[in-house]
Amino acid sequence: MTSTDTTPLLGNGADGRSRRLSYKERIVGIFSIPEGQPGWIQSYRYFLLGSWSNVLLVFVPLSFISHNLNWDAGLRFSFSFIAIMPLAKLLGDATDQLSLKLGQTLSGLLNASFGNAVEIIVAIAALLQDELRVVQTSLLGSILSNLLLVLGCSFLAGGLMHDQNRFRTTAAQTSASLMTLACITLVIPAAYFMSQTIGEGGGLDPTKADQPGAIEERCKSGLLIISRGTSILLLLVYVAYLVFQLKTHARLFDEDGDDTEDCEDGQGLPRRHHSQDDVEEPEMAPITAGIALLLVTLVTSFAADYLVASIEETTERYNIPKPFIGLILLPLVSNAAEHVTSVWMAMKNKMEMTIGICVGSSIQISAFVIPLLVIIGWITGHDLTLFFATFETIVLFVSVLLVNLLVQDGKSNYMEGLMLIALYCVVALSCELPYVHPSRLPCAD
Repeated sequence: MTSTDTTPLLGNGADGRSRRLSYKERIVGIFSIPEGQPGWIQSYRYFLLGSWSNVLLVFVPLSFISHNLNWDAGLRFSFSFIAIMPLAKLLGDATDQLSLKLGQTLSGLLNASFGNAVEIIVAIAALLQDELRVVQTSLLGSILSNLLLVLGCSFLAGGLMHDQNRFRTTAAQTSASLMTLACITLVIPAAYFMSQTIGEGGGLDPTKADQPGAIEERCKSGLLIISRGTSILLLLVYVAYLVFQLKTHARLFDEDGDDTEDCEDGQGLPRRHHSQDDVEEPEMAPITAGIALLLVTLVTSFAADYLVASIEETTERYNIPKPFIGLILLPLVSNAAEHVTSVWMAMKNKMEMTIGICVGSSIQISAFVIPLLVIIGWITGHDLTLFFATFETIVLFVSVLLVNLLVQDGKSNYMEGLMLIALYCVVALSCELPYVHPSRLPCAD
């Protein structure tokens, strides 16, 4: 009896031996439907009935109705907020089904990319409505959620299931270093602002919106130049990172790339061999998964637009700090699918995938999404900058610092997960206080 190799990374060469498929062959393979592939009816049945969270899809039409009938702002916000939760899960499901044919590295990249689809949609909707503070806080909140909450829960779950989890040090440190670079690019505009304001007669009071005058105009002009130039450089660095990850040094990010990798303690990281039982069979045909992905993204864009439109009135009527909504609430909803996937991968001891989802998603937001939105704002006449509030900049810096310290040894355990979760809880507690974030800062808009 002959067996069929179901591993998507391998094919048969002319000599009958297995060979590794190229990325082009993997992507082209998405559009081929082999025998036994699930039909479109079975695919959509799995897609719509495969999770109990899909019950919350009833809030999608409620979000549309409440917005068009101009119901109370709290209802409009709540309905749109809850509607995004199952939509984020569906985005994750469709992405996961597509990623089964792409291999681990591309799977992590695809999960990170479409896992950030909700954040990107919400940010673009807020940018076009000139809600620049919502753009900044929602994206920063997504970075913090991935680095602290999602990665912390993954380390905690993986540590409870296994005494110690190990991952490739070089790949993790490269990702963490790029995350540090992106963090520094947010610190520099804040340093520039402080140097300009403190140097003029003792500085400005950030709680007074009518004080800045000519100094604010000069500061804002300088911040725009710094932000736009930095954004272009970050986009170039991110493209280089993709080439590094997918082409030139793909073996560092692939769980099955090399037999061993030397760690700092001199011990080798053994290659993991997966049996056929570990190979997950797709429940959706690739084409139907792609169509579902596009449709859910479209519906999510409308729900996100309604959500952003109700934020201003909701914060005023119910006295909810706007930064708390951006930093905590929105990322909890939009990162739900990534959270589940990352924790599940950590429990299965697939830490390369976990690091790729959590840190990779944060890198994508900080080095690609935020710079891209600055450029889009430049084109559309919305002056979005890389200058964040001082509190937010410090929080991001210490979060990146803690993650760097924890991943540098290539090992994780449940105690490290608890550290990350504890820091996230401190940040959430701080964001609940209205006086921490003034509603308006000079040059922040």
